[in-house]
Amino acid sequence: MPAIVDPSFQTNHVCLHVSDIQKSIKFYTEYFGLSLLAQESVPQLKKQIYLLGYNSPSNANYGKHWADRSGVLELCVDQTLPKDYKFANGNSPEAQGFGHICVAVDNLETACEQLEKNGVAFKKRPSEGRQKDIAFALDPDNYWIELIEHQIGKKDGVSNKSNWVLNHGMYRIRDPKVSLKFYKEVLGMKLYSTREFPEAKFTLYFLGYEHDDQYVENQEKPRPQAERESIIELTHNWGTESDSSFKGYHTNTTEPFGYGHTGIKTKDVAKLAKELENDVEWVFKLGEISDKLAFFKDPDGYLLEILQNDSFLKDQGNKL
Repeated sequence: MPAIVDPSFQTNHVCLHVSDIQKSIKFYTEYFGLSLLAQESVPQLKKQIYLLGYNSPSNANYGKHWADRSGVLELCVDQTLPKDYKFANGNSPEAQGFGHICVAVDNLETACEQLEKNGVAFKKRPSEGRQKDIAFALDPDNYWIELIEHQIGKKDGVSNKSNWVLNHGMYRIRDPKVSLKFYKEVLGMKLYSTREFPEAKFTLYFLGYEHDDQYVENQEKPRPQAERESIIELTHNWGTESDSSFKGYHTNTTEPFGYGHTGIKTKDVAKLAKELENDVEWVFKLGEISDKLAFFKDPDGYLLEILQNDSFLKDQGNKL
């Protein structure tokens, strides 16, 4: 049956596979201001994961364990792959699917200037293209990082990384009716907003958990929404749902690999797994990797993880 949502439900992290973990950690900590929160091993899958997040005292997550947060970036090292493996960023025609992660900043123009001064490459600067309120930087593995502005503590000519947040991860979907039904009715998420771009023939859907009983869906404006963390952005390019020749998006469950998954945390992962037992396509059921997490697919085949926050807090601690 669909998930019975309680206040412990939160979108927790986005996972990206990386080729050089030290280079990626240096990039995200020095240039984007994230902190390395923990390192974990997954011996069953021969993977090492590194958890990063914004950890300044002004952030609501400050002091929390990584499994009890939103706004976490998981960098994954797959030890079964060659060290020179070229990961797919999800935006090439032959492996299109995952699109980007997004960081919301206080002052977009100044933040981009600082990043570029430090040698960060850009796919799109704020001054380029039709949309002047977004930019796209590139990380060491060529993943796209969207930059938007939330204006928290905004000052002219200044950008303070302690105000930045990891806002969302984006992936493309075939049929919005099917995907929205899954995320809303099966997983219990709320639709924050919908944004249509008729000139480019695509629509964006922003979802996540909201525990206010008075919350009205699909009415959030861009600025307050930019303050949120770990939102799921679904992008629908018009016509894919009715195109019989469309074979679907690349979900990174087969080569070329790149994007990993999106994580959802709860205080009782066993209860949630039982509720979802017959409603999702399982990849790893609870207990096959760990009794604290499980993986399943969404309607397009992207991986989602459910994980236990309280067990991590009690049993694991921070290994660093």
